[in-house]
Amino acid sequence: MIRGVHTMYYSSEPEALRGFIRDKLGFANTDVGGGWLIFDLPSADMGVHPTDGKREPANGTQYLSFYCDDVHASVEALKARGVEFIDEVQNLGYGIGTHFKMPGGITAELYQPHYRKDGKVIPNSV
Repeated sequence: MIRGVHTMYYSSEPEALRGFIRDKLGFANTDVGGGWLIFDLPSADMGVHPTDGKREPANGTQYLSFYCDDVHASVEALKARGVEFIDEVQNLGYGIGTHFKMPGGITAELYQPHYRKDGKVIPNSV
């Protein structure tokens, strides 16, 4: 049966994006040849959000974000590695987070959830 999820970025700058994920975000990887790096992902979860098709995001949109335990500490650590953030940490409803740039014109989200997998809610804070 299903044993994992594979994600994919399509990029006009694949080498730069692979280097960014490896060196700036610190993901371990396997070199499968031909310049392809397959990254080992940490813990993951998946949500399903409603949309009425009248506003963004459109029905069928797929979204990838990164989550952490302490968004402020993670932002500072990533900035020290040269990651450029495009907005301030803010309350997103489901957590507190921000967005950063990746090569190839990709914007990614980093957030600290307001929920735990045991169903308990963590108080909202920024």
